[in-house]
Amino acid sequence: MEIFDPVRKKYVSLTPEEKVRQHFIRFLVEQLKVPLSLIALEVPLKYNRLKKRSDIVVYGTNGKPCLIVECKSTEVVLTQAVFDQVAMYNMALKVPYLVVTNGVENYVCYIDHEKKKYFFLREIPMYKELMTVPDFSSAGKEG
Repeated sequence: MEIFDPVRKKYVSLTPEEKVRQHFIRFLVEQLKVPLSLIALEVPLKYNRLKKRSDIVVYGTNGKPCLIVECKSTEVVLTQAVFDQVAMYNMALKVPYLVVTNGVENYVCYIDHEKKKYFFLREIPMYKELMTVPDFSSAGKEG
């Protein structure tokens, strides 16, 4: 079975992970108002000479990446290892927002690279808010 991917503009195999990715793309565009043209999939990056690919990268209007999303199938439990994977990708891209999702649970984190701190947020900010520092009075746990 295949599904049309509006980002890549082609039909792709509908694997369990791809199903989560496509639902998340719709969420980004329809709910968070991310312009489809500023979403990239399977973005190649290097980490310690290893070639990796991030599932979803959202770019700001300035052309810089501002959000990485790591998608897992609904059967995958979101463990520390999953979060470590997206954090490793962020060593290369240095975005302020990280998201991990399995289509059932979502975790979102804001990274303050200057202060070397991170904050788990209750929800993923709207696209226009991704360019600003969040108000941490409503943030969750700080790390």
